[in-house]
Amino acid sequence: MSEIINVLDRGYVRLVDVMGSDLSVVNSARVSYDKESSELSDKDERLIRFLAREGHTSPFRHASLQFEVYAPLMVARQWWKYVVGSDHTMDSWNESSRRYITEEAAFYIPAANEWRSAPENSKQGSGDVVSNFVGERATAALMKHIESGESLYAMALEKGIAAEQARLFLPAYGMYVRYYWTASLQSVAHFLNQRLAHDSQAEIQAYANAVYELVQPKFPVSIAELVKTK
Repeated sequence: MSEIINVLDRGYVRLVDVMGSDLSVVNSARVSYDKESSELSDKDERLIRFLAREGHTSPFRHASLQFEVYAPLMVARQWWKYVVGSDHTMDSWNESSRRYITEEAAFYIPAANEWRSAPENSKQGSGDVVSNFVGERATAALMKHIESGESLYAMALEKGIAAEQARLFLPAYGMYVRYYWTASLQSVAHFLNQRLAHDSQAEIQAYANAVYELVQPKFPVSIAELVKTK
């Protein structure tokens, strides 16, 4: 299996593996009565709708998905909170580390027409796109900042400084990181409900949309009932 959706300028979400289906949810629920379905029926779909509506969520934790994600650090750290703060069990996260690797750094660089203004009535989020004049200068300044950081990083490595310390010179928030995220179907649905919301940061919304497009065909009935922001 190798289903992939590109996100932002150079990021992506890849569906690596899937365990289970809508039928897994049904059979996990029916085991209480020593019952099992061999194929999904209308009755089974009604059961899934009942489970989701009434908050009986444990059967949705018997299916899981594994993703490979390549995203700017600012996205990865927002995403990470769904692992450390999750009560939806079956979550795991492994990330590439610049303690061990010195591969060429990649950075998210918004185009001139992608810079957003600060919102007028909120301390977080963003407003309308800034003027092209401001956007062009912001992009140019960011590229210069990244170039300086990469130069200092290379210098540190050349001088024999350990990679785990040399990485301090790299601009952090826009740097791409690669990670595996394995989560239960319920946990994925919780992430989608939070990060598909209209007030979520635009960059992580883009990743959530990619996750949704990959998950929905695998669990069409469950996702329709669990994810209410689409």
